[in-house]
Amino acid sequence: MVSDSTPVTRALDALGIPYRFFRHPGPVHSLEQAARERGQRPEQVVRSILFRLAHDSFVMVLVAGPQQLSWPALRSHLGQSRLTMASEAEVLAVTGYKLGSVSPFGLPGTIRLLADRSILKEDELSIGSGERYTTIILKQEDLLRALGNIEFGDFTA
Repeated sequence: MVSDSTPVTRALDALGIPYRFFRHPGPVHSLEQAARERGQRPEQVVRSILFRLAHDSFVMVLVAGPQQLSWPALRSHLGQSRLTMASEAEVLAVTGYKLGSVSPFGLPGTIRLLADRSILKEDELSIGSGERYTTIILKQEDLLRALGNIEFGDFTA
């Protein structure tokens, strides 16, 4: 039997944050499929995207649904002329999570967190649980309380 305990559920439990754990019936191949199976719209799915700023410097950006990040807006906010999306190997090494399960919770070390204002548009959101094909569903206010001091900006095109 597979456990519902993940680094993310443990982090949220420690903070006293209410959430619902959801396990997909099988592999997830698209944002639209994930949202449909969760009974949500794609705009309610928060993606956690890791970027490399320098050799050992990373930032995670949270963005809702199918929104495309604006590289110029992100570079401007960060004061960086260069940044790249972290590779699959870097994501695993830095966060401890495989692609498809990345979350801003339960991360080792300190990673700067940014959020696009798009995550403020929905009352209920889902976010990576730390385990592939599962998610955490929670109210926006609970997500924001759990995230604590996070930087907001307009990072989508």
